Amino acid sequence: MKRLALLLVCTFFASAPLRAASDGEVAARRTALEIAGAFTNDGFKLRDGNWADSFEPGKPKIVQVNLYAGNQYWFTLGATPPAKKVLITIYDEKGTPVKIDADHFFQDTSVVATGFSPDNSGTFFVKVEVVDGAAADFCLVYSYK
Repeated sequence: MKRLALLLVCTFFASAPLRAASDGEVAARRTALEIAGAFTNDGFKLRDGNWADSFEPGKPKIVQVNLYAGNQYWFTLGATPPAKKVLITIYDEKGTPVKIDADHFFQDTSVVATGFSPDNSGTFFVKVEVVDGAAADFCLVYSYK
């Protein structure tokens, strides 16, 4: 049964058309990477890849990640200007919000970085949302050490 489900998922993604990133997603990624770059000065490594999409107030997006105990993580979210304030919330595999180490809201409030050090390795869920403003493009990246 698991093999069938995996085959169906692979078939879906193989047949799904690729789409180019929008100008807004590119701008959001540039913003997120500028902030995340500051963490590399503290020894954090930027994870390859990112998550870019659009979101609007009241309709958050959730990304599933696998994290490891003993590592520190910084999740950085950049959004385009229609979003005036954005938020990152991290949940464990049971859906319980985790205790974060720190939040950094920047002068440009469409950018936020959230630090987290998991006690246990496993699956976590990162919710990104617009809490003030309008629909916008976003990009989420994370760094670890």
